Amino acid sequence: MSKVSFLGAGSWGTALAVMLAKNGHSVVLWSAISAEVKMLSKHREHKDRLPGVKLPGTVIVTDDLEKACKGHDLVVFSVASPYVRETAKKAAVFMPKGQRIVNVAKGIENDTFKTLRDIICEEIPDADVSVLSGPSHAEEVSVDMPTTVVVGSLNEKSAALIQEIFMNDTFRVYISPDITGIELGGSIKNVIALAAGVCDGLGFGDNTKAALITRGIAEIARLGMAIGGKLETFAGLSGIGDLIVTCTSSHSRNHNAGYLIGKGKTMEEAMAEVNQVVEGVYSAKAAYGLAKKYNVSMPIVEQVNKVLFENVPATEAIKNLLTRDRCNEYPDLGWIKN
Repeated sequence: MSKVSFLGAGSWGTALAVMLAKNGHSVVLWSAISAEVKMLSKHREHKDRLPGVKLPGTVIVTDDLEKACKGHDLVVFSVASPYVRETAKKAAVFMPKGQRIVNVAKGIENDTFKTLRDIICEEIPDADVSVLSGPSHAEEVSVDMPTTVVVGSLNEKSAALIQEIFMNDTFRVYISPDITGIELGGSIKNVIALAAGVCDGLGFGDNTKAALITRGIAEIARLGMAIGGKLETFAGLSGIGDLIVTCTSSHSRNHNAGYLIGKGKTMEEAMAEVNQVVEGVYSAKAAYGLAKKYNVSMPIVEQVNKVLFENVPATEAIKNLLTRDRCNEYPDLGWIKN
């Protein structure tokens, strides 16, 4: 049995806390939101995010950050991406040197273009920080639907420990040293999922969705490899796997927000109606900034930014994508000379 603490009690943190308690581990679930702590303590379920999913009696719910940071084999960062830096900064004073941490949120910081792991490492420099990603909706994990994810770490022993803690008969965990690829795949797929939702909102069909997913992973892989990620990672769980599930599922807050935008809502109206953190909105500017920094072509990401932040109509953005200059699908492939 391991002692595990979760910083963040939204749908994903709660679902994983339930799962690890069922795995036989000692679990603490922390939230900075007093109403959330009261709800979880009183009803033993997250009525807003995961109604009907009960917290096992062994899960301790708390708003005491020191209690959630000290004395644990593993600390799981499960706060939404916009709050990772703030939470890490506050938690740093309570973290013992060498604390193993695994971040399960997905995103890129707007101003710095840093990944969430980079942010945690910056705020808690003595920590051993890994990441967990892949196609994994909280709503399905919380009711034991078969799911597969990947853990990325620079430390193989840490990756193996996290794998052992999380893995069970319905939740399969792989490990990988490609943290860069895993984080970028998990973050930028949210931007592509917004575009997929827009297309559905506009009434487009399967052809459009398939094209968007295929060209979306091409953009993600181009940028990821330019920064140091590995091609194999983008063909794996945190690449094409996570992209497919986020672009096609009704559980996806990014897809749902995009759908509302496609129906004519503004970004602000769509986010308010989804009523959850829409990670793709926060990652869109950073993804486009990275594309320009590394001189990588990302036309879908570019058009998503125009729709979100420049009030370009979604129909015009689609036309912009379809009427770009003609090109080869894979320019590096040579032609047989006649």
